[in-house]
Amino acid sequence: MKRHGLHIGIERHDTRFYITLVLVGTLGHQDYEVITPLFDDALKGVDERIVDVFIDASALEGFTTHALWDDFKLGLAHRHQFRRIALYGHERWQAYAARFANWFVSGEIRYFSRPGDALTWL
Repeated sequence: MKRHGLHIGIERHDTRFYITLVLVGTLGHQDYEVITPLFDDALKGVDERIVDVFIDASALEGFTTHALWDDFKLGLAHRHQFRRIALYGHERWQAYAARFANWFVSGEIRYFSRPGDALTWL
């Protein structure tokens, strides 16, 4: 059995939200059935760009097709709430994914190969 899933941390400091996601293995639709309601509840009523996100994708192997669709829908649903999204990983396709996602999110998304650089930028 292969390990996969995601871990989420949500913190609020005054009017700012900080979300940490750790993505592991190959994510599927079932993973998004869990994470989507958590995101939706945490960000309910947030209508301005006050959310910073750190995504640790260093152990991410990929997504199923359905999970990619789920991720796209989740990003669109909250696209106006993000200020900055830092994606940390080791794969070239992750850097391309960050550039592609910039077209659909009102905040800024950057790819980093070192976690410290990503956290400093946030």
